[in-house]
Amino acid sequence: MRYLLAIVSLLGLTSASTCLETASKPRTIEQKQTAGLQKAYFASGCFWCVEAVFESVEGVGEVISGYAGGTRKNPTYEQVSGGATSHAEAVEVYYDSTKVSYQTLLTVFFDSHNPTTLNRQGPDAGPQYRSAIFYQNQRERSQIEQFIKDLEERKAFSGEITTEVSPLTQFWEAEDYHQDYEAKHPNNPYIRAVSIPRLKRFQAKHPELLKDSSH
Repeated sequence: MRYLLAIVSLLGLTSASTCLETASKPRTIEQKQTAGLQKAYFASGCFWCVEAVFESVEGVGEVISGYAGGTRKNPTYEQVSGGATSHAEAVEVYYDSTKVSYQTLLTVFFDSHNPTTLNRQGPDAGPQYRSAIFYQNQRERSQIEQFIKDLEERKAFSGEITTEVSPLTQFWEAEDYHQDYEAKHPNNPYIRAVSIPRLKRFQAKHPELLKDSSH
């Protein structure tokens, strides 16, 4: 891991913890884009990466980058990325439950990051980059807990799963420039070195879950 961090540092990568762009007003999601869709909430490191992964999945209509898991109201990117709040960088996933189940979204979540690295994903470290699932009801909570139990029983990971399982209290949409960041900035050094490889690894692992345009 230290070797990876050294490479990131030498390349001068722009990570979620070093982005210096000016915050802008969050966009408002159009109702026509999300009408009739269910929502789910996940955190697994830099939200640029997580958003791109879920948006590649068939049945997912929209993914919003934001903040969850903390108590501060209206948190800003600077506050969250600097560790000044208890929020995690998270995503709000809008999905068509007739095309993709919550169970499948859990598969996407666990197969697209390392849930055993406490408060770290790749070059990003701190509780704001923790692995977490925020459930909205007891049905979701039961599914999550059973899914994790199954992973542990079959020793799917070499280390202990550290994923936080907590009730969703509030999701705060991130500033507009964070939305669809990977798609809009494919040549950003961080995107090229971290986000795109992470997306490619997931796509190679689960081609059956991808939208036609993601193959």
